[in-house]
Amino acid sequence: MIKPVLPIALSLPLAACVPAAEAPQSPTPPASAYMAIGTEPGWTLEITPAQLNYAGDYGETRIAVPNPGATASMNGEVYAAGRLSVVIKHAACSDGMSDRRYADTVRVIADGKRVDGCGGAILPPDTLAGSSWTFVSIGGVSVAGDRPTSLQFDGTRLSGSAGCNRFSGTYVADGRRLTAGPLMATEMACPGPAMTQEAAFFKLMQGPVQLGFPTHGTLEITGADGQTAVLKRAI
Repeated sequence: MIKPVLPIALSLPLAACVPAAEAPQSPTPPASAYMAIGTEPGWTLEITPAQLNYAGDYGETRIAVPNPGATASMNGEVYAAGRLSVVIKHAACSDGMSDRRYADTVRVIADGKRVDGCGGAILPPDTLAGSSWTFVSIGGVSVAGDRPTSLQFDGTRLSGSAGCNRFSGTYVADGRRLTAGPLMATEMACPGPAMTQEAAFFKLMQGPVQLGFPTHGTLEITGADGQTAVLKRAI
């Protein structure tokens, strides 16, 4: 038997490029390490308050120099450190190898060789369509490991399981707001904690929720009562 679940309104913060005039500028090194990466050939750059650490050509080239301090440039910063020159521009960047998007576009010249890549904070995806997630916790409680969980966004439909019954329904995005439902769910009894965690998820989703992406590959759904469901990216 299929039973309806209350319609769900999801508030979806869509990623957007920050206009150049509004992008924050930080002419001094961050307190923690700043990371940048590039591909073909693979390279990484770590900027700490004390040092610039570069590994290029898939690790074959390594350069470590004292941090000279950053000079503010148009919409970014520049580090000039002898063998290394780093230009950071606060503009969204894709790593070219996955769906990861970063806050900054980064150019490095190492011993005269230029490479380009991305750095800074990992941005949330600009759309959920085509993505698939598995549950990590619901209501602060880790999900049971003996039953599979999932949440998929496919075209105009979402579907999944919070550990027991399958649910599905339509969803429509309207700017920063996403409305799902009516959702339909099967009626099956499940042993152990599966039904408890499922009930907690459906309760969480009975009203508008906020979606957050605290790290790449992590989706956090927060309800009006402050309860959360945490998921990790599967696809």
